[in-house]
Amino acid sequence: MFDTIRIPSRLTIVAVVCAMTVASVLVDAQRRGGQARPESAAAQRIQNRRYLFERTNEQLEYAVFVSTKVKKDKKSPLVIALHGAGVSPRQMLSFVADAAQDGGYIVFAPMGYSLQGWYGIGERLPAGSPANLAELSELDVMNVLDMARKEFNVDDQRIYLLGQSMGGAGALYLGVKHREIWAAVGATAPAAGGLSPASLEAAAGVPMVLVHGDADESVSVAQTRRWADKMRELMMKYEYYEIRGGGHRDAIIEGASKVFAFFDKHSK
Repeated sequence: MFDTIRIPSRLTIVAVVCAMTVASVLVDAQRRGGQARPESAAAQRIQNRRYLFERTNEQLEYAVFVSTKVKKDKKSPLVIALHGAGVSPRQMLSFVADAAQDGGYIVFAPMGYSLQGWYGIGERLPAGSPANLAELSELDVMNVLDMARKEFNVDDQRIYLLGQSMGGAGALYLGVKHREIWAAVGATAPAAGGLSPASLEAAAGVPMVLVHGDADESVSVAQTRRWADKMRELMMKYEYYEIRGGGHRDAIIEGASKVFAFFDKHSK
């Protein structure tokens, strides 16, 4: 059965309703130009931090955003946000800060040990990388998650994982591997060519949201459609947003609000 839902925006949602909540969404969006985006008021509150990564005795960068709606005496939702290749943790948070502010979220963005660490996916590492880069990258993510839970009054039933491009692949990989942690997982323009959608069978109970632009010249939208098809086959709770005319970065710029809206609907 197909339900068409009109909402007060330029988006039209076409939902596919199965035994569980399943949606496939086509979103009309104008492609953004190449000009730099000015930081929003929320993004200007992003904190750049470092911590001692004991495995290698190095100082690693990470970034933090805390919504002004977060209160010390109230448990708050946490998002771990994984950046794309060559994108800094701060820049990743600049894409999602407005949505996180509106939703009352804490967001931590790890480096993943390096700008091309791939968050545990060993098959995609650049030439000349340390032999254990995948392990170090995943460990950095889990360290940052642990620091967030120690510093803030985090709602353990509302911890989410989000990633863009390389980070989108990392979100799918770590979303499955550490499925006991996440209330939901979001992947935008995931560069997941080295992963198999069949891996979702181990995490069919984890709600997931996907976003991709159909004009993406960096990562083919066909890859993400295969992941969405597998989610539908497994009758997962999922949503898929496809941005008509959208390029690679549009997936996170246009899609952040939809990902956080999905997170709003899901807890463990």
